[in-house]
Amino acid sequence: MKWNIVCDSSGELPPAQLIPGKLDRKVVPLTLLVGDRSYVDDETLDVEELLQAMARETGPSSTACPSPAAFAEAFEDADCSLCFTISGNLSGTYASAVTARDMVLENHPEKKIFVLDSCSTSGSLVLLARKAQELIASGNEDFDDICRQLQACVDKQYTIFTLENFDNLVKNGRMKPLLGTLLHTLGIHVIADASPEGTIRVIDKARGEKRTLRNMISHMEKFKDCAGAEVIISHCKNLEGARKLKEQILQTLPVKSVDLYGCRGLTTFYAMEKGLIVVF
Repeated sequence: MKWNIVCDSSGELPPAQLIPGKLDRKVVPLTLLVGDRSYVDDETLDVEELLQAMARETGPSSTACPSPAAFAEAFEDADCSLCFTISGNLSGTYASAVTARDMVLENHPEKKIFVLDSCSTSGSLVLLARKAQELIASGNEDFDDICRQLQACVDKQYTIFTLENFDNLVKNGRMKPLLGTLLHTLGIHVIADASPEGTIRVIDKARGEKRTLRNMISHMEKFKDCAGAEVIISHCKNLEGARKLKEQILQTLPVKSVDLYGCRGLTTFYAMEKGLIVVF
């Protein structure tokens, strides 16, 4: 059987060792709308150019989820497809993928397609893709069992992130301009996490980088057992901050590994410059 791992572009999927002739991986991109320009979140997108365009734009920016046809094309290319999407509470991408699944199965009932709402974004999709690849590479071809194990991964994941640039939140009416200016001027970082339902909730604020990283690790330790965890840190033009956080996590928590990835377009759109997203 040929397998497909299908993800939207909210995850920073790195190159991987795939199984020749058996396993493929496809990224279905979202579109970012800034002023009168649209940016497809694929491998050609210049993140720096996107940030500059967002800084110049005075009005609100937005995103557009992929069409069902885009997901359907990916699903039709394999016998078994495992699809992971950004939280359905943040985007219509999950609904689009479910519609595509139903369309394809109507014409090809012999295919197997699983669409999983990550209830998160970014590193969550990376970890799910890793787990899927590991299960398939092990020789496990029990589709239902693989789906159960992937759902269990989502149920155990924890996502925490920090922002220090609030321009996009202000422009989109999600934060009052005076509050955004005040937070930025005082060097205050907002710390938030993803609820089990995939919504965003603010859990802390901290002044300065050192206290912010320390508080993030404290929340990580509080909300989940970190023993043996694989940690993904995605950063928006903040490699130095990501490295500092990685070093402190390795010194403080009993994790298995910490990997760093630069944000793609969609996560850049929300995290903005200097943002850090941690998933484990």
